[in-house]
Amino acid sequence: MTIKEIFDTMDYGPAPESAAEALAWLVDQGSQFGHFINGSFTAPGQTFESKNPATGEVLAELTQATQKDVDAAVKAARAAQGAWAAMGGSGRATYLYAIARLLQKHSRLFAVLETLDNGKPIRESRDIDIPLVQRHFYHHAGHAQLMNEEMSGREALGVCGQIIPWNFPLLMLAWKVAPALAMGNTVVLKPAEYTSLTALLFADICRQAGLPTGVVNIITGDGAVGEMIVNADVDKIAFTGSTSVGRKIREATAGTGKALTLELGGKSPYIVFDDADLDSAIEGLVDAIWFNQGQVCCAGSRLLVQEGVAERFHQKLRARMKTLRLGDPLDKCIDVGAVVDPVQHAEITRMVASAKNCTVHQTAVNMPAKGCFFPPTLIEGLSLADPLMQEEIFGPVLVSTTFRTPAEAVELANNTRYGLAATLWTENVNLALDIAPKLVAGVVWVNGTNMFDAAAPFGGVRESGFGREGGVEGLMAYTKPTGALDTLNPVVAFEGNDKGAAPAGIDRTAKMFIGGKQTRPDSGYSKSVYGPKGDLLGHVGAGSRKDVRNAVEAANAAKGWAKTTGHLRAQILYYLAENLAARAGEFAARIDAMTGKGDGTAEVETSLQRLFSAAAWADKYDGLAHGVPIRGVALGMKEPVGTIGVLCADEAPLLGLVSAMAPAIAMGNRVVLAASQAFPLAATDLYQVLETSDVPAGVVNILTGAHKDLGDTMAKHLDIDAVWSFSSTGLSKMIEAESAGNLKRTWVNNGRTFDWSRDQSKRFLQAATEVKTVWIPYGE
Repeated sequence: MTIKEIFDTMDYGPAPESAAEALAWLVDQGSQFGHFINGSFTAPGQTFESKNPATGEVLAELTQATQKDVDAAVKAARAAQGAWAAMGGSGRATYLYAIARLLQKHSRLFAVLETLDNGKPIRESRDIDIPLVQRHFYHHAGHAQLMNEEMSGREALGVCGQIIPWNFPLLMLAWKVAPALAMGNTVVLKPAEYTSLTALLFADICRQAGLPTGVVNIITGDGAVGEMIVNADVDKIAFTGSTSVGRKIREATAGTGKALTLELGGKSPYIVFDDADLDSAIEGLVDAIWFNQGQVCCAGSRLLVQEGVAERFHQKLRARMKTLRLGDPLDKCIDVGAVVDPVQHAEITRMVASAKNCTVHQTAVNMPAKGCFFPPTLIEGLSLADPLMQEEIFGPVLVSTTFRTPAEAVELANNTRYGLAATLWTENVNLALDIAPKLVAGVVWVNGTNMFDAAAPFGGVRESGFGREGGVEGLMAYTKPTGALDTLNPVVAFEGNDKGAAPAGIDRTAKMFIGGKQTRPDSGYSKSVYGPKGDLLGHVGAGSRKDVRNAVEAANAAKGWAKTTGHLRAQILYYLAENLAARAGEFAARIDAMTGKGDGTAEVETSLQRLFSAAAWADKYDGLAHGVPIRGVALGMKEPVGTIGVLCADEAPLLGLVSAMAPAIAMGNRVVLAASQAFPLAATDLYQVLETSDVPAGVVNILTGAHKDLGDTMAKHLDIDAVWSFSSTGLSKMIEAESAGNLKRTWVNNGRTFDWSRDQSKRFLQAATEVKTVWIPYGE
């Protein structure tokens, strides 16, 4: 095309990026790679091909890891971890800064290699991915420097197994490696089978930076290698990938004590209100769904447009689609590159072909003769229940529907099992700040999309996973409280020496507390509670599945509690503490009668302090305004998890219950509490205090019975958002495995003691909240 023709047509001329340096680097490595273990590359073993998805050409041969390779990598990481942590934050920061500088020095090499390996346009890898990678290492070098001051009382987890996907190969590596190293962990990382080359180049950078051997280990291979890492002797698994695989990892790690964070799939809504700047919203939508060929877990793949502007918006969208440029990813003028692999291309093709009773609009582009290219696609007219409206396509395919009112927009947006991200466009700031908190998503973008930064937490809710990457929350996932924990021995209820006669001839059968009312157990069975000398203290109901069901329904009916102010919740908690204090002697006597330890007075006093602490935190456990490099602000908003099931501590019948309950409800959650299995009467006495303390019905529900039965139902229940288990009956594995159904959050003791005498309210507050990051750019 001549310059005159370009000016006449206003078409973009080709602007190809040279791949010579990247290809030369591959040749210099022999175009064959082993693993990076203990600071050096191993000799290549059985290999598989890494191909350029835009051309089908083989770029290099990579080694398929064996169990022996995984074991060697974990052994190297374990050997290096102690010295790496002992180096101190300032020492680790020096290496992280060095890595960041080397990433800058070789930024073009990384960008070109990423595009060759992944198929994304060079301007995306050059202008977005690689700068963000550098930002993560610089940012987390600062966190390493400040760790001793800002994270006092926390230490590294140990060895972290990390498994990353193929859509952002180097960026996902940075998201995981940078915070892990900053906090003193060592890593064994497996890049995606399709896209391992930039991870291997990063390994070379680590070597150039002089990183101590064994701190970073990178092994390549297919999904079987990821399974080996999950089952290896590591202290944490960090996984980004599909929800189905994430669910399997949750099951595989259950009961092992391994920390786990999952960043999984999404079907993110892109909401356009009738007062939005439609042209800006169109450009945002291009980035939301056709960025990286739609192979983005948080892609705005569900378009929701207000009816008054829907026809005009779709006309503008179809016109904009005609101008999208598809082709060689190394061409700087290309908008849409190649899908990562023929397997993924075939899956996208199959899903689009399944569309029925709808309108499919595809951009008329000149498709390259070879390579994995798929045209930008818009599908209109699907029913809300259609699989394409509910399931992640993970390709350049947008599905669309309309809404009438803001309330309907929220309902449609939340009509999904996922909860990763959401976008909304409106010129009304009041509307934006009203809608954003109502969207069930870990990240919300206002008048923008796909904004990321190392300082701003990113992660999902529901079946989009749990845990955050970036920000302080991301660091917390790579640390644990300092100090070793003792083994928790099962607390066994005392047996009686009588025939079940009630004390003083009075029937003391305690009921359960569900929805603000005392209720009898659905099972119709009761259990005797004896003191240490065998004397009968009373009876409690044997809770069952239906009791859990009733309690969860009552808790979910009390969702309005989350919308109350922290100030109001604090007042109710103070009132609750006052009413408990008025009966302190009675509760102390009850605890002494059940346990025989004689420390009932101290336990009641400490329980009162926990209530006062939770009340104090209720309006003070705030979010943050993150310092992100945009003209705007990223708000980290603390939101309640929802309905939390708690298996209360057996050894501390009142204190264990109050320590979990108070911070949870202070943050706006509702709780279903399974009382101490051995000593339940303190909990059943407590509902009399709840009834007189203005606690709304359904906010606190108390069940009695076997923890195994109640915990199994809680873990499987799809309307429970989290389960905490402090039971002494060894239920951690069961709780974590059964929670995989809806990927609910879990906090289990793994058979270890918990120091209930120490105020650890901050840990409960963290577990009781999710961070929602709301990005709000501003300016004309």
